[in-house]
Amino acid sequence: MGWISLTRASALRICSRLHCAPSYYLLFVFAGCRLLAVELTSSNTKPVVQEFQSVELSCIIKSTVTADPRIEWKKIRDGETSYVFFDNKMQGDYATRAEILSRTSLVIRNATRMDTATYRCEVAAPSDTKTIDEINIQLTVQVKPVTPRCIVPKAIPVGKTASLHCHENEGYPKSTYSWYRNSEPLSPDTRSNAKLQNSSYTVNPTTGTLVFHAVHKGDTGRYSCIATNDAGFAKCEEQEMEVYDLNIGGIIGGVLVVLAVLVLITFGICCAYRRGYFANSKEAGER
Repeated sequence: MGWISLTRASALRICSRLHCAPSYYLLFVFAGCRLLAVELTSSNTKPVVQEFQSVELSCIIKSTVTADPRIEWKKIRDGETSYVFFDNKMQGDYATRAEILSRTSLVIRNATRMDTATYRCEVAAPSDTKTIDEINIQLTVQVKPVTPRCIVPKAIPVGKTASLHCHENEGYPKSTYSWYRNSEPLSPDTRSNAKLQNSSYTVNPTTGTLVFHAVHKGDTGRYSCIATNDAGFAKCEEQEMEVYDLNIGGIIGGVLVVLAVLVLITFGICCAYRRGYFANSKEAGER
């Protein structure tokens, strides 16, 4: 506490008695100024909490000689600044779900995703040499994913490309995605699972897309997707995808039948012209 009452004159007298060099005088002066200045610290400048839980934003006065400093809390989100605690009162919706703890720290109850922001603790101490100090606290509110929307094609012919999609927009931080077939995970590396060695697919855990480059009969099954982040996970319902063989013989037979019908129609029209049916019809119309 002796350093707190140290003034420039006191430092000069001490240095003159001890025949200090000028650098020692500066050391005394700046040390005294440092301890006479209000100074803030925090036990956690980047707290993380799950949605609907309580969180403490730590703001601690490390040093001050002001008996009753003024405390303010501000919220900075998307470039806009608003008051949380001002004039010894909570502001806005924080009035019903926040309070000041241990003189300067801020406690927020029932945190929501909208509380994710930078919070600034400002302390004004008129009796100190440095009268104002501030510290920023970056709060992250984690939100569990909701049930993702999954799109699975119902039927795909052998050898064709099939795209399966999985996505949700509510989770924070953003979800990553994993696909399952018949309740077994689809590994990004097909070589790691003997059951998947005949499959040719690509999984994108960021976008939730599963693409089969050339499906085969073994890809038939019930597909589901799980969205996961640090707050939890959510799963969509299983959907059936069937891979079927193309009936080449049936397709060729159908094409031949159509061609035969076209030939018969053409032959019938030609016969009608030869026998004069179309000409007789024209004459009768003129009469």
